[in-house]
Amino acid sequence: MSEWKAIVALEEIPQLGSRVVRAGSGDIAIFRTSSDKVFALHDQCPHKGGPLSQGIVHGEKVTCPLHNWNISLVDGTAAAPDEGQTACFEVKVENGQVFLKT
Repeated sequence: MSEWKAIVALEEIPQLGSRVVRAGSGDIAIFRTSSDKVFALHDQCPHKGGPLSQGIVHGEKVTCPLHNWNISLVDGTAAAPDEGQTACFEVKVENGQVFLKT
């Protein structure tokens, strides 16, 4: 059974930045857009495993710092012509707190 777990205050994630949460399945990057939308992806680019948490957030995408692949924060897919996908996780914000579905 999955449940929601409080992981970080929204204000602790910089706009257009991220924070990393350690999980049993690997690190999860929590991203915040300029409009305060929050997304969670496995912190590994589908191309060569680069740390997406260190990438540049723009719109609802993050650019991998290793080879400039653009990854959708919404569904984890690489933008064409690149191909691949990284795992997404459900997140929500309530009362300024970010929750991750575990």
